[in-house]
Amino acid sequence: MTITREEELEHLREIGRIVANTLQAMARAIEPGMTTGELDDIGRGLLETAGAKSAPEAVYGFPGATCISVNEEVAHGVPGDRSIHEGDLVNIDVSASKKGYFADTGATFRVGRVAPGLDRLLRDGRRAMQIGIAQVGADRPLAGIGRAIEAFASPRGYTLIRNLASHGVGQALHEYPEEIPTWSVRGERRRINRGLVLTVEPFLSRGALWADTGDDGWTLHGMPPAPAVQYEHTVVATDRGAIVVTLPG
Repeated sequence: MTITREEELEHLREIGRIVANTLQAMARAIEPGMTTGELDDIGRGLLETAGAKSAPEAVYGFPGATCISVNEEVAHGVPGDRSIHEGDLVNIDVSASKKGYFADTGATFRVGRVAPGLDRLLRDGRRAMQIGIAQVGADRPLAGIGRAIEAFASPRGYTLIRNLASHGVGQALHEYPEEIPTWSVRGERRRINRGLVLTVEPFLSRGALWADTGDDGWTLHGMPPAPAVQYEHTVVATDRGAIVVTLPG
């Protein structure tokens, strides 16, 4: 989607706040012993109260209101009977629509204490997203997002999962540009037009290069197996850089 009117931006900000508030409330609710299904129920209730519809459920028939991925699960984890334990990494991805506008956000959280290397992975995953967002602006190269993220990640020994990319969003959950690499790509000539709405969501790992679909047909696992984190915001490109619309408030 390309924003052309202030009214469109306000609608995006509204749904952006809803998914951001839902994400943060779910994160605060995480505690050892609860199931991912119970955590998803919290997210569902918050979205419904705000008058929003779960995007993965409505668009793709996903069996949950939100995607909750634990430890070896990289993305699209199906909420259910899996228990959350001390020391787990829990990724929550919340996308929803309201009044025909979509926003998408996500983050990875630790449950209690984790190994120092995982703490660094969490911090660096968020930093990688922020570095990518800093490359967003009107008439800037789309490839600049991936180049900057990889320039940060590679010297620190991280890998970027290559079949999970950022994407356009706004009037649909996934729209043009359908795939925005968060790693360096040769031959990418597209530029970011003013008002473009997109996500920035690197999947930073300590060794995984690919994400394979599990037996449930939804959950993605890193290959080769390795810890991974994801952080995501929905942003709008302007002449002065990116407006982040998925902020709580």
